[in-house]
Formats: sequence, structure tokens, C-alpha cells
Amino acid sequence: PVLRKLAAVCPSLLASWGVEAPYGMLSKLDMALDSFDDQYVGCAAAMTAALPRLNLTEFQANKVYADGWAEASRKWRERWARGPARLATLPAGFRDEHGVALLAYTDKSPLYREFNSAVRQGGRSRAHYLQHFSFKTLHFLLTEALQLLRRDQQQSRCHQVFRGVKDLSFRPAGPGATVRLRGFASSSLKKDVAQKFGEDTFFSIWTCLGIPIQDYSVFPEQAEVLIPPSETFQVINASRPEQGPVHIYLRALGKHSKYNCEYIKGEEDTPVQKAPSPIHKPSANTGPSPLGPCDT
Repeated sequence: PVLRKLAAVCPSLLASWGVEAPYGMLSKLDMALDSFDDQYVGCAAAMTAALPRLNLTEFQANKVYADGWAEASRKWRERWARGPARLATLPAGFRDEHGVALLAYTDKSPLYREFNSAVRQGGRSRAHYLQHFSFKTLHFLLTEALQLLRRDQQQSRCHQVFRGVKDLSFRPAGPGATVRLRGFASSSLKKDVAQKFGEDTFFSIWTCLGIPIQDYSVFPEQAEVLIPPSETFQVINASRPEQGPVHIYLRALGKHSKYNCEYIKGEEDTPVQKAPSPIHKPSANTGPSPLGPCDT
């Protein structure tokens, strides 16, 4: 009862605490302007250079993050061990840490829940991101991984996907409204797979920025398509019965980012002394050495 009352007054507060929404909770489906949506346009190289020091700091502050990353790194090494021929399928610029980031995200571990919750609130302000968002490395690597995979496609492709949500009913503004999905959004090419994740709200989505990641997923059989926080959609239709599941139909419109290169701007505003790097960069001729405690 307490959670229901709190959810009615301030649903975003529950998300910031990492608390699952109570059954039947209503949430607005809008442009999700509190989510952190940086696309790192023009600063990818600078972010990559900052990763070793940044990631070490984040690991020290968050055991769930450190443990989740280490487990994903172990799984990535197992895939590497199957043979170097697999690397031929990786797009240009795709590094070990991109693969580890995708495995960590798709593992549906406590890291997955904490990260999604943080992303949904991470864009409340630039100051909030710089001071309190503790997944800067993972956000960058997931964003860049999707960008690299998209560039590697033979042609720009859109996908019909499905997304099931349990214990949460979204309330869109109505047909024609422009919305985003509040953060990185997992969906599936298979309707029956999406239905297993919940049907209190069920999305049918035509996405043009979502990328199939089943080759990089812990659960390839789910045929996952990962949609970035920046993609915008038009609400085509939404059924909102008094009882029963909500069905929402979305069509890709484009993309919108409120933020860009915020960490690099923050470094320029407040210079800090660089600590010695605890890692070495991956080599194309050796096994993977992803960031931080992955090598342990």
C-alpha cells in the first residue's frame, strides 16, 4: 500500500531507488526528458581515452557493477576461446569492451536493473549526471556498440519488434504523440518471446535505430533488438481498457538527444589529475583484455 501511494505521487522516485513498480502502476509515456541520452557525437575518441580511469573509479564505487562486468568478461573470454575466426564477423572499431558491455546488459542481472534505473533518471540535469550517474562507462560502450553495429549493416534497416512489460501500464498522450522509451529498451523480433516478459503493457514497435544483438547476447534465442534511448516514435494507436493489458503501437520517427559529450565537457570544466591506467589496450593478436577487473 505504501508503494502504491508513493507511486501515484512520484513514480520516478521508485525508479531512482531501483524499486520495481507495484502491479497496476500507471506511468506516462512521453519524451522521457529525465533519461540520459548522450550520443557522444564528436567525442568518441576522447571518451575511449578516458575509460580506463573512469571505469576503475566506477567499479570501486559499485560492487554490483564490478561483479556484473567481471562475469560478462568471463563469458566474453569463453566466446573468444571458441576460435579467432569469430572476430571476422565483428564490425570495424568493435572492441572487446563493446562485447562485454552487451553481455553485461543482456544478462538480466542486478547490474541490468540498476543500470536501467540510473539511465532513466540520469538526465535530470547535467550536474546530476556528472556527480551521481555511476554508469558512464557502460552507457558509452552500449551506445557506441549500437552505432558500430548499425554502420556495419549492409543498408539501413528497420525492424518490427515487440516489447512486453510486467506490472506497469503506460499512459501515452494519444495517437500522433511523439515519445521515447525512457532508456535502452530490450525488444524481440519474436512476439511470443516478448509476451513471456509481461503483457500488462505490450508494445508493437517499428524501430529504425534498434539493432539486433542476438550474436552478443547471453540469451541469443530471445532474438533481442536493443533500442537506444535517443530514438523517437510516433504513437500510432493505443488501447487502454479499464481492465486488461495496454497495447501500444509505435512507429519510428527519428532521434532526439538532450545531451552530448557531457563527461568530456565536465573534464574540460574541472581538470583532474590522471591516475595511471590499470589496464593495457586490447590487441588484435591476443585474447581480450576488457576494462578493469575483467582480467581477474
